[in-house]
Amino acid sequence: QIAFGSIFLGNVPVHEEVHRCAGQIYGFKGCIRDFQVNHKELFIIDEALEGRNVENCNVPICDYHPCHNGGTCTSDEENWYCECPKLYTGKLCQFATCDENPCGNGATCFPKSRRDVVCLCPYGRSGILCSDAINITQPSFSGTDVFGYTSFLAYSTIPNITFYYEFRLKFQLANHHSALQDNLIFFTGQKGQGLNGDDFLELGLRSGRVVYSYNLGSGTATIISKPLDLTLNIHLIHLGRNLQKGWLKVDDQKNKTVTSPGRLVGLNVFSQFYLGGYREYTPELLPKGPRFKNGFQGCIFDVQVRTSHNQGFKSPGIPEGHPNSGRSVGQCEDSPCSLIKCRNGGKCIETGSTVYCDCLTGWKGAFCTETVSVCEPEHDPPHLCQQGSTCVPLPNGYTCHCPLGTTGTYCEQG
Repeated sequence: QIAFGSIFLGNVPVHEEVHRCAGQIYGFKGCIRDFQVNHKELFIIDEALEGRNVENCNVPICDYHPCHNGGTCTSDEENWYCECPKLYTGKLCQFATCDENPCGNGATCFPKSRRDVVCLCPYGRSGILCSDAINITQPSFSGTDVFGYTSFLAYSTIPNITFYYEFRLKFQLANHHSALQDNLIFFTGQKGQGLNGDDFLELGLRSGRVVYSYNLGSGTATIISKPLDLTLNIHLIHLGRNLQKGWLKVDDQKNKTVTSPGRLVGLNVFSQFYLGGYREYTPELLPKGPRFKNGFQGCIFDVQVRTSHNQGFKSPGIPEGHPNSGRSVGQCEDSPCSLIKCRNGGKCIETGSTVYCDCLTGWKGAFCTETVSVCEPEHDPPHLCQQGSTCVPLPNGYTCHCPLGTTGTYCEQG
């Protein structure tokens, strides 16, 4: 029960006289999210005078059926995970796995085809198999790649940002088109699981404007800048929050302010500080509100934060400036393809530090140096041997070896 003056929400205090007059009384069991009296909203927790046996309402994440590709969702009061069937991996079982993983140094393996893989390199590594060490001083992010992954950096949780913080950073767009997309710049959340009502802090680009949002637990506050001047090579962002009041300044635009709804004044976030993207990038894992669909495309650098007026600005991370992890992040203005030569008409594709050869039809391998056999699944056109038969390549074509009980050129007859 929660009491607002003489209004009782959920139940009433039960006395012996009430039992005699009305019989057994049962209180409401469930969640009440919005409460209005005469068109005036009452904030259920903030404005209550007293209450009893009331808990925060969290719909179990498994009720949203988040797992893909036949995965089974398992949860307890605090955590949840997807049990993935064979051939799938990822937080939501959204990615296919590699049977034989040739990638080194903790890289993420992704099957480009049934025979070839792409190695998505961890922070500080580059190359076809992520074997090359690289020094990163100005991180370059590639957005969401063709495999559904984003490049990102993950730093330790930023301490002491509950009541006050200021961020400064610079960014350079990969191209004008990237400014018009829906791209995340940074994010930190209460749990980083996309639960509705969780506290979060988020910055991104949408339709050529900078979007800054935060939720202290009683509603989302959002500031949207004016359109970016795309003639500028480097853009500067300065943003902050003191209790409920937030502000944003972009380049030479005027300072914009907002006040978050409700009466809550503290930001409670426990996830890592993600820059450029997210470890498992799907909209379901970001809080409701201004969800960004893609990772950032371009360079983000000189990121600094302070949590008090009396402090100096510092880079995130422990030790300072060092991320805990990352994926497909390169050095700004460096091209991994400058070190890779794809053969036989193959095209070098780079996404951050990740690099691979996109081969023409008939070729395969890391550098497109191997021919695709007429019997392999990747061959175009595919062979016509029926299921259960064996395709055997010949100097001028192929033949089908039929299992017992079938015959014909392609083992199509019983």
